[in-house]
Amino acid sequence: MTDTTLHKAYLSLGSNLGDGAANMERAIEKIEELAGHVECRSALYVTEPWGFASEHLFTNAAVMCLTPLSPHDLLAATQRIEREMGRKKKSVGGVYHDRIIDIDILLYDDCRVDDPDLKIPHPLMWKRDFVMQPLSEIFPEVWQSPLAPTSSSST
Repeated sequence: MTDTTLHKAYLSLGSNLGDGAANMERAIEKIEELAGHVECRSALYVTEPWGFASEHLFTNAAVMCLTPLSPHDLLAATQRIEREMGRKKKSVGGVYHDRIIDIDILLYDDCRVDDPDLKIPHPLMWKRDFVMQPLSEIFPEVWQSPLAPTSSSST
């Protein structure tokens, strides 16, 4: 018997190379193709680079995808999309760089994942306005989520 359960996954998308709006459209089309139905999406936000200096502004967005994939399979799908769109290297150890597309899994149902290759909720999302502003547009209750940090917890 095949499991047809659909999971609610919130993804953050960012691009600061090429046409940001076109890159967002292409990434969303590929998410539909490889990961699941994009149920809703935020507006596009233009933001300054975070964590590194660049002359290129970012285009950011958030989407909610209904996916049959497990968290790790969803990660594999998003990384495949990044590679197919031309991303050559991932950010490692807090060293960031310009990129045609970046797709991060922010939330997946009410699950927590703490593996070396995957952390859900995304550990830095709560500190990044360029993530939280688009996410809050499509998920206004995000701060009331059971996964949201409490005032006594460190983020």
